[in-house]
Amino acid sequence: MSLLNVERIKLFSTRSPYWCLLLVVVFGLGLSAILSLVEGGANAGVSTSQAGINFAISVIMVMAALAITTEYRFGTIRNSFLAVPKRGKVLAAKTAVVAVIALVVTLITSFAAYYLMVAIHGPDAPANAMDINNADEWRYIWGPAVIVMVAAVIAVSVGSLIRQSAGAIAALLIWPTLESLFPLFGSFGRRVAPWLPFNAGSKFYTAGFSDGQGPPALDGRYPSPNWWQGGLVFVGTAAVLYVVALILLKKRDA
Repeated sequence: MSLLNVERIKLFSTRSPYWCLLLVVVFGLGLSAILSLVEGGANAGVSTSQAGINFAISVIMVMAALAITTEYRFGTIRNSFLAVPKRGKVLAAKTAVVAVIALVVTLITSFAAYYLMVAIHGPDAPANAMDINNADEWRYIWGPAVIVMVAAVIAVSVGSLIRQSAGAIAALLIWPTLESLFPLFGSFGRRVAPWLPFNAGSKFYTAGFSDGQGPPALDGRYPSPNWWQGGLVFVGTAAVLYVVALILLKKRDA
């Protein structure tokens, strides 16, 4: 528990986490408010209340990567390893702190964004647009927080592997973009695209990439994951990266 507390203190010893978390909240609520009012609220709905999720994923990944790359930049990681020789505990504590904070903040923002849209959506919103009638619609609200939490694990792992802030952030932000371009590479790309980590993960909290949200839209001829399969692909990717990061962390010099 003391190690978790140390990692929490280190995380918030700089301003970047505060700004990142504030951006997640402000952008999530702001976009929900805008979509509630534009065109009289014609676009209001349970899923559209979570329109800020892709932005939240990107921002949280930046925060999570900086949580470890900053230590390498200033050399403080050596002090951490001297204090706790078992490096795996340091990585586990850092990952847990960032992931839990990401989960809590995103979950609160998701529910706040939904209820904000319920409160202010315009008169042209479809009838019962904001009603939650089944488990899938509830998942549209809590699902983003789970995906953001897993994305934080991916980001810490990538940060541990690359060790440089600019390189880690660039890799994390370019990754989803590259996945969205796969359908451009013919039938092979369209077949593979839905199963790539971020594309598959999007199925966990919305209709997903393979149902027309990626450029160009896929036409349904190729198999794509359902929501739990997409979630497993995303979690599996995070687990593999974490294990690789842990192995290399123990072998490489600090």
